[in-house]
Amino acid sequence: MDFRKSSMEDLVMSQKVFNGIFKGKTVLITGHTGFIGSWLTLWLNHLGANVIGYSLNPPTNPSLFDILNFDNEVTNVISDIRDKDKLFETVKKYEPEFVFHLAAQSLVRDSYENPLDTFEINVLGTANVLDVLRFSSSVKVALIMTSDKCYDNKINGRVHVEDDPMGGIDPYSASKGAAELITSSYRNSFFDTGDHRMSVSTIRAGNILGGGDWAKDRIIPDSIRAIIKNQNIRIRNPDSIRPWQYVLEPISGMLWLARKMHSNKKEFNQSWNFGPNIEQKFLTVKEIANYILGKSNTSLKIDFPDNSNQPFESEKLMIDSSKAYTNLDWKNIYTVNDALLETITWYKTYQSKKEHMKEFSISQIDNYVSKAKQVNMNWTK
Repeated sequence: MDFRKSSMEDLVMSQKVFNGIFKGKTVLITGHTGFIGSWLTLWLNHLGANVIGYSLNPPTNPSLFDILNFDNEVTNVISDIRDKDKLFETVKKYEPEFVFHLAAQSLVRDSYENPLDTFEINVLGTANVLDVLRFSSSVKVALIMTSDKCYDNKINGRVHVEDDPMGGIDPYSASKGAAELITSSYRNSFFDTGDHRMSVSTIRAGNILGGGDWAKDRIIPDSIRAIIKNQNIRIRNPDSIRPWQYVLEPISGMLWLARKMHSNKKEFNQSWNFGPNIEQKFLTVKEIANYILGKSNTSLKIDFPDNSNQPFESEKLMIDSSKAYTNLDWKNIYTVNDALLETITWYKTYQSKKEHMKEFSISQIDNYVSKAKQVNMNWTK
């Protein structure tokens, strides 16, 4: 599959989006070696930012971070988010203006196996970040990424808005709800006072699709691994519904929100949902798997293993992003079918052109920005 490499003109145009706020700015990303963190790192690097990454080594092999091969384009600090002293030292040394906190234990099923680690990483880790930022004179904007699972999702089919109660039955969801409460406490106690020297917001994104995810127990990488091995796709919860969206959607929302927070610290100092339009059709896990099989040119099928002894996972999860649509003039650009096609195209390209995946991934960013320009998104101007 051919793709056009970004030209100097593309680079200049790409650095003008989000009002060019990130060009030349120092940005700290925790969890930059993960799936979403790698895409955020790539885009910010493409925007001309000086990216400082703070994270453990990539959690999977292969990993998107290694595939993108940042070389000397990113400053890597390999350390644990629970190491507050190292985190303090990093913020003091590099003096970032923007902080994106993505470091997390991000798998529901892993949280049942290692609940204490999950709470330490997701709750104490978030508290460490916020406490370190209390003593920073350089940071103007901090965005804390939690999850759409942070809500007290007791009623299947309820569409959650930002003011809904926090909760979570499984340890992962509970840890994300707790991270939201901790952020709110720090914001009210330390950041949302006086001259509002620092703006702190939380981000709750829907279930994310995109190339380069190799985590276990996720429908896309599980399906891709099965097809590569010529095995049927095994799915645990075929009728589960999630707010599926392309990886660049919430990242564009994060970056635009950061831009808004930078110029108006008080107004945007809140929690935000970034998910698909609730009026679109929400696909089940089974429908996602069938779509992937339909694009794979194989005779493989879906297997449904016995799920009776599996730990609890919410069957339906949906979030309402009307607040972001109205107050940020942000919305999803791609339909779920667009997201699936972009995702599958990435993995197919990876199979034949591994050495060119950085250029290809940048081309997917440029194509996404071009689509956003076509529909007049404010963040592209």
